[in-house]
Amino acid sequence: MSDEYKPDGRIAGKYYNHELLRLQEELVDLQEWIKQEGLRVCVIFEGRDAAGKGGVIKRITQRLNPRIARVVALGIPTERERSQWYFQRYVSHLPAAGEMVLFDRSWYNRAGVERVMGFCTDDEYREFLRSCPDFERMLVQSGTILIKYWFAISAEGQERRFRSRLSDPSKRWKIGAVDIASRARWTDYSRAKDAMFTYTDIEEAPWHVVGADVKRHARLNCIHHLLEKIPYQEIPAESVELPDLQKDPNYRRPPIDSMTWVPEVYGSGATDSDPNGGEA
Repeated sequence: MSDEYKPDGRIAGKYYNHELLRLQEELVDLQEWIKQEGLRVCVIFEGRDAAGKGGVIKRITQRLNPRIARVVALGIPTERERSQWYFQRYVSHLPAAGEMVLFDRSWYNRAGVERVMGFCTDDEYREFLRSCPDFERMLVQSGTILIKYWFAISAEGQERRFRSRLSDPSKRWKIGAVDIASRARWTDYSRAKDAMFTYTDIEEAPWHVVGADVKRHARLNCIHHLLEKIPYQEIPAESVELPDLQKDPNYRRPPIDSMTWVPEVYGSGATDSDPNGGEA
């Protein structure tokens, strides 16, 4: 076994960090290509609770410009939104030219949690399965690049992550009543996912399944696949020279004690301030 992988087949930390950084640098190239070419990219992340969607999205956007790569994670719809055409609240978040939007859950809520938890009627559910393929075909035909990911996690993997969240105060917010209920309805969610794939795994916008039991593997595999799905070229960076710092002997900085400073709980008071009076 090489140093790249552990004896159990999991990727080693040092190799993971190396590959993640390499892929993130490529994502920056992709971002610049999207901006230059005016592409509209929409990426959907779906899967069971605790499947790792948020972790992958965080690694994708970590080094990107948030004005180009936006994350959309909508909450519970308002009364007004519930009275609208179902797809309407999502349409306003779709990408414009030069943007990539990452949906942390999407319109597929209706085929998953809403169906299983009874948050929609049977008629609403059937209408979604009928109209969703047409909706997505319209997006693709209009020039939007639509990529859909399903993160597949085992029952054992989900339970392990749920227990980790329950025991870790910094993760406790990640698990709520609906998440707990989803655990008790594992098979119902399986049936809902199977039906969703049957109706919406279309040629114009197929589902791509990511094995998600090992977080590091899922992150690298998904990012690598995303980079392959959108042909791009590296755009040479423009040469930039920093101008000389402006100096004005007549400028006098206000007294330091005239400003309200954040207490230095950490650090020893060292600053990068200009000794001639310029601010850091």
